[in-house]
Amino acid sequence: MGIGMSEAVLRRLSMADVDDIAIIEDANQPRPWSQQIIREEIQGDNRVYLAILHDDALFGFGGVMVIGDEAHVTNLLIAPDQRRRGFARRILVGLIDSSVEMGAKHLTLEVRSKNEAAMGLYRKFGLVPVGVRAGYYGDDDAIVMWAYGIDSDDFQNRIEALR
Repeated sequence: MGIGMSEAVLRRLSMADVDDIAIIEDANQPRPWSQQIIREEIQGDNRVYLAILHDDALFGFGGVMVIGDEAHVTNLLIAPDQRRRGFARRILVGLIDSSVEMGAKHLTLEVRSKNEAAMGLYRKFGLVPVGVRAGYYGDDDAIVMWAYGIDSDDFQNRIEALR
């Protein structure tokens, strides 16, 4: 049975979450991040990582790295049995909010070329495809997507509608 949106809690990741993140990575990625990479990412000064949980069980997470006025979504994963319930959207809103607070004006990410559901979500946020990274995922190409002016009133109104 799935978890309802109102039952889920969004919070910053901590070092105590590394094992849970590694399990989600291993189950979803052909080349999952190691626990060492996860630790380094969580501790990065210019990074924000958010977890979504229910009853202290972590079932999804996402991260963003901000350099100058650009934010790059580094990862966004939801456990397979909890997908299509709005949790990725909720995490992405939190990542965008954090990015703008850190001075970002633009947002970019890579998404698997075969992941139509994720691309549909990202389009709702105003991200548009701008290029392809051939073989980026090993077993799939990456579509590079960008949204510009994430700090603008128009973009923030779009985010409000997606909350």
